[in-house]
Amino acid sequence: MRHAVIALVVMLPALAAAKKPLRVEPWVFDPNAVGGVSSDWEPFSGHGNSDPALVMVKEQPTAVDAAAGATVVGAEGDVLSELGFDVFDGGHCGAGAPRFDVVADNGKLYFFGCTYGTHTPAPDKPGTFTRVRFSDADAQPQDGVFDWPGFGNVRIVSIDLVFDEGPDIGPDFTGFTAVDNVDVNGELVGRGHGR
Repeated sequence: MRHAVIALVVMLPALAAAKKPLRVEPWVFDPNAVGGVSSDWEPFSGHGNSDPALVMVKEQPTAVDAAAGATVVGAEGDVLSELGFDVFDGGHCGAGAPRFDVVADNGKLYFFGCTYGTHTPAPDKPGTFTRVRFSDADAQPQDGVFDWPGFGNVRIVSIDLVFDEGPDIGPDFTGFTAVDNVDVNGELVGRGHGR
């Protein structure tokens, strides 16, 4: 009995330290109530994928102060080593949206836009989604001063996915995008939570 108690005491700190799966929680920014923006996990079966995808829509012109997005919950405090997502081939994939907004522990904000990174066919959805993985060269600092510390050297304060480009931005002029398998440090998140 004594050995069982010792084993339990040794295991408790490890169990307490176990992290919960990441979540990707949709949001909408629409301070002037212009409408035409939405963000939600929706079934995407009509495009060869029976799983839900995060569908983000902005029907307003890009200049309108509104955005669709989602927050990655559960990565705060982790060292960022990998970042990416799968993006729907029939939606928008621009330099500025969809993008990751990463706030690092140096207090700075960095953008990772969809057109950058390495693009390959998504293994579980070939022909409908493209897998995007970002490297150090893809980091764009908000203040224009390139001082990205590099993957493996950045501790996460927050990560958001943002879609704020409207149908006036081409070449697709869709005003919507869909992403799945949101990748933070190799953990793929779909359906709003880690798989």
